[in-house]
Amino acid sequence: MSSLRNLTFEHLLVYIAVIETGSLTRAARRMSVCKSVVSKSIQRLELELGVSLIVRTTRRISVTEAGASFFEACREMARLADEAVSLVSPSAHALHGTLRVASSVEYSAAVLAPVLARLRSEHPDLCIEMMSGDRYIDLVVEGVDVAVRVGELTDSSHRALRIGEVSKWLVASPDFLLRNTLPVEIADAGKVPFVALSVLAHQSRCHLVRTAGRDSLEINFDACLVADTMYACRAAAANGAGLTLLSDFTVHADIDAGRLVRVYDDWSSPALPIHVLFPPGKHTPLKVRTFVDTLKAHIGAC
Repeated sequence: MSSLRNLTFEHLLVYIAVIETGSLTRAARRMSVCKSVVSKSIQRLELELGVSLIVRTTRRISVTEAGASFFEACREMARLADEAVSLVSPSAHALHGTLRVASSVEYSAAVLAPVLARLRSEHPDLCIEMMSGDRYIDLVVEGVDVAVRVGELTDSSHRALRIGEVSKWLVASPDFLLRNTLPVEIADAGKVPFVALSVLAHQSRCHLVRTAGRDSLEINFDACLVADTMYACRAAAANGAGLTLLSDFTVHADIDAGRLVRVYDDWSSPALPIHVLFPPGKHTPLKVRTFVDTLKAHIGAC
């Protein structure tokens, strides 16, 4: 049996990166080394252990049964090592390194940016990278620490924690409301000028529920202006173009400042959940836990 005297902890970290990313190239990118270094590290591991850990093909790698067991053990060792370093650190509760957070453009700008700015001011040794967009992001492959997603989840491979919910509200500018008399009943509001979001399947159809009670209805608006982002819809509405239906987190500041007014305020869209997603595994780093706690406190204060 090998004494493993020729192996280092770095070999184990490289192996973890290879299995988690599914690629020697992506593992090299994560570890900031050349692909040849990763390949040689895996070869050294297999030589010392005397077993095959992965099977390489031209398109992908797959893990052997022995490799899968070894991976779980390596990941646990890495977790314990991280905790051990944190315990003896001169500042055990200080955050350092890089925190990579992913979310949609709108949620990143309206909610995450101020939360992360606050986190950065409280932990000056922490570097933060925001990844904003609506495309699907594989947390493991792209090295993302945590993602925030609004809506029902379709992922099955990530750990998820529900931290809140979001609804959409009908809003308009004070100027628009001075120039237009809204119907007393919301069911009659379909003819009011409306700013629609084009990326929705039914851009001018709004499904609303009453805040108190079980009443619900659908309104088919006549769109006078169509835009492809919530922020464009918000800007158009704030400049008097018409009613629009926007997520509550995008309009809180405008309502507080008087740029927008919520109308029919006992009605909203059905609430959607907000989740934070983590890569697979049992360990959640301190920087991620601190971010989640800060975000939850921010959401609770809104």
